[in-house]
Amino acid sequence: MTNALRFPAADPKTAAAFFAAELAFEADPDDVHRDLQAGNTSGYVLVETRSPEAFARERIPGAVNLPYRDLPEQLDLDPDLVYICYCESFQCNAATKGALALAQRGFRVKRLAGGITAWREAGYPVERNQADVSKVACHC
Repeated sequence: MTNALRFPAADPKTAAAFFAAELAFEADPDDVHRDLQAGNTSGYVLVETRSPEAFARERIPGAVNLPYRDLPEQLDLDPDLVYICYCESFQCNAATKGALALAQRGFRVKRLAGGITAWREAGYPVERNQADVSKVACHC
């Protein structure tokens, strides 16, 4: 038996349910980029969950900064929108913490797969306020 099949694959119906559920929690950078290019972000807002300092250095165009550490209990956000949270990368969990906090406050959320690192590595544009971005640390 191969290592890859040591644990049998799920039946197709179970696999479809699992992967559909997974997609309910994550957004793909390619999909978000296509939306931004088309000017069609109706229904969602990109949320940078890192610190204001990290947001000032570099962010995805159109994102708003809601640092997960500073989220108040009451937020003046549209409950009809989905909030797509992102942070630095797969190694950072600020997006997960931010999405959790927003969901606990009654908002619908997703996480952007790979964060701003995956976004940048795909060659997508970022906005910058400061000239020195040679070392953009997570600052979560």
